Amino acid sequence: MSELRKVQRTQGGTFFVCLPKPWAETHGLQKGSVLVLTQTNNGKLVVDAEYGSEQSPRVVSLHPGSFLGREIIGTYLLGFDIIRVEGKDRIGFDVQDIVKNTVSRLVGLEIVEEDYSTIVLQCLLDPSGFPPEKILRRGYAIAAGMHRDVITAFVEGDVLLAKSVMARDDEGNRLYFLLVRILRTIIQNPPISENLGVSPIECLDYRLVASLVEAIGDECVRISVKTIESKGAKFQKELRKMLNTFHLICFDAHENALTAFLTCDIDLAEKVRAMRRKVEEEFAKIEAVAERQEPAVVPQILAVASFLRQIYEHSVDIADLAVPKKP
Repeated sequence: MSELRKVQRTQGGTFFVCLPKPWAETHGLQKGSVLVLTQTNNGKLVVDAEYGSEQSPRVVSLHPGSFLGREIIGTYLLGFDIIRVEGKDRIGFDVQDIVKNTVSRLVGLEIVEEDYSTIVLQCLLDPSGFPPEKILRRGYAIAAGMHRDVITAFVEGDVLLAKSVMARDDEGNRLYFLLVRILRTIIQNPPISENLGVSPIECLDYRLVASLVEAIGDECVRISVKTIESKGAKFQKELRKMLNTFHLICFDAHENALTAFLTCDIDLAEKVRAMRRKVEEEFAKIEAVAERQEPAVVPQILAVASFLRQIYEHSVDIADLAVPKKP
């Protein structure tokens, strides 16, 4: 909630503003209390009453239930430092497995204490050591590698490579969850925002781009499934060439889109959008050739082409988030 306060000035020339009484009482301020004043990059002044004191870890208690795994992920994303899983009686092996499997999906979360009725999880990450751009780039590298390999797997009928692509999706999801946690922490903590040079509004864009990168990985998993369903089918040279051409167009689209977002390159972002006509033309060619293939594999071919086109749509959405650099 915002309040308007008039700036006053002493005879000696010092400017001052009175603090809201409810806020001062909430933070236990008294005469002589020390506050930290931090000027942000956009010129705002942040008043911090926690000078000289360590921030208490955020703790939450959960109870075993049908959605325990989702609850652990949710509290991790919300930035809780300690998650206590507490049972009324002895915690069974099934609950232990759920906790351990969920922990393996979340970067930095570890089991630090365990007894017959309680499992204590703690996130050991220092948010200031994880710049969002670095995490996003790593997540994108995984998705891009999945895209490159999954098309090779499909056109060559390589089921083992398709399964390898599916396995890599777990690491992409881990990085996505980590980035969401870091972004939420930045939004709630101005000093971290200032230290990493990422504003709260930029956090929103990073979150959207990260979800789109993760969606590209999901499309690759869907292509892997179709590869497995095709059971190593070999396609005609003409179709293989078309699929590779279409793949390269879509790959260039998301590569350029991410570069445009990170470098604020509006011209490059527009080039991604301008690729739509070429994408539709290549998609139509594949549709026409697919109809001449064996009936058993036609659905897989058309599905893969559709997934590639959806990857292009995700790329356009990423490019749309590129904004001009501030003068």
